[in-house]
Amino acid sequence: MPSYDTIVIGAGPNGLAAAHRLASRGATVLLLEGAENPGGGAGLSHLSYNLDPRVEKAMDLAAHGLQWRTTNIATTVLSPDGNHLRLEGPLGATLAGDITGRDRTAWAGLRARMLGAAEFRELGRILLTNVHDLLDDELADPRLKGALAFDATLGGWLGPRSPNTVLPWLVRLSGQTAGVQGALGLPVGGMAALGAAMARAAAAQGVTLRCATRVSRIMVEGERAVGVMLATGEELRAPRIVSAVAPTATLLNLVGPRHLDAGLTTRARHLKARGGAAKLDLTLRALPDLRGANLRDRLIIAGSEHDVEHAFNPVKYERVPDCPVMEIVIPTAYGTDGPHQLSAIAQFAPHAPPDRDAARAQMLAACLAQLDTHAPGISALVERAEIQMPYDIEAHYGLPGGQWHAGELSVEQMLFLRPLPGIAQYRGPIPGLWLASAGCHPGGGVSGTPGWNAALAMEAAE
Repeated sequence: MPSYDTIVIGAGPNGLAAAHRLASRGATVLLLEGAENPGGGAGLSHLSYNLDPRVEKAMDLAAHGLQWRTTNIATTVLSPDGNHLRLEGPLGATLAGDITGRDRTAWAGLRARMLGAAEFRELGRILLTNVHDLLDDELADPRLKGALAFDATLGGWLGPRSPNTVLPWLVRLSGQTAGVQGALGLPVGGMAALGAAMARAAAAQGVTLRCATRVSRIMVEGERAVGVMLATGEELRAPRIVSAVAPTATLLNLVGPRHLDAGLTTRARHLKARGGAAKLDLTLRALPDLRGANLRDRLIIAGSEHDVEHAFNPVKYERVPDCPVMEIVIPTAYGTDGPHQLSAIAQFAPHAPPDRDAARAQMLAACLAQLDTHAPGISALVERAEIQMPYDIEAHYGLPGGQWHAGELSVEQMLFLRPLPGIAQYRGPIPGLWLASAGCHPGGGVSGTPGWNAALAMEAAE
């Protein structure tokens, strides 16, 4: 059997990035993935907003099949009456539509401050407020406030009035595509194609990839991680183990509390990881009519910041909202020989309802009703509909709570406190173990950043 000096668990974007970086520095790397194919949760996404430029360049993803259909997607905030608002350019540099000059000027100023032009004291004030109050102080147009409130809470378990909603927004604004901050990109073949390109790049670098290979535990001997045991009972040993699965799953399930101190075990059990987003996929027999909106845009259904808050309120009680807010992408609007596909992220969805099947059916019905409001007759075009709730995402992708950051982006779970106090900077709580998932700094999205940074930390420790 081949000998490896590093075993990486999880072939999502972060595991692939870590494995490639280590292999490029001479390590012999075995990458283990429980699913049939690599890529992890990349396929859950439908747009790229924070692919790490270091990862894209070093892995030479273009040479391994990554093609951008576009890296300049505009955002259109939909209105049922067709009075849409369009945010064009990176981070909505230009507003197109019926909007006042005052709001145009106010948005330009707020955008500049959020991008780093603010003084430190002003930044401190912004960070300590919530996004609802920030937007209410600065802007008047409900569509603009709705879109920004949606972005600030996307993927989280927070409404616009909740504390901690400005910092995650800043993290999202810091992302880039093709080297442009705030740009949104759509790969040819969707985001799953990005994961596939990363897998080919890792293999070309010499990484050995084994899919359909589930790790049941990390073996610990003499208070050191020494290998992994597979679900089949097979043992694989290496002096370095890198876990690119969620920190809670790594610590509590793979390592086990008996190898951790009591305080860390308690903190791991209480790490907040509540998912509030559902993923909707529709197959349509024809393109819908969205009252004149450009179907190649990123389409937002969030008419105001109040709509976002109202969609969040029922979820606090594990109920489905009547009017979820949504982000919609129609990749086949760029051309297709087959049926059209609509992909949407719908918020907010309960992550632990008492009746999961009923909640799933209610969420699908609520999403279709919302779409019908903005695109009359779209329900009649649906040939296939699938919705994944947070608990489905947890089951399929191993993300606790269906939380796509593998741990919520809140002040107490960010920067040097991520994933947990005492085990930041990617070093695990026992020698030989390293952490490299989206649960590490800086968080989720299909970026590869936590995995790349973990590999750099390992190199620095040698």
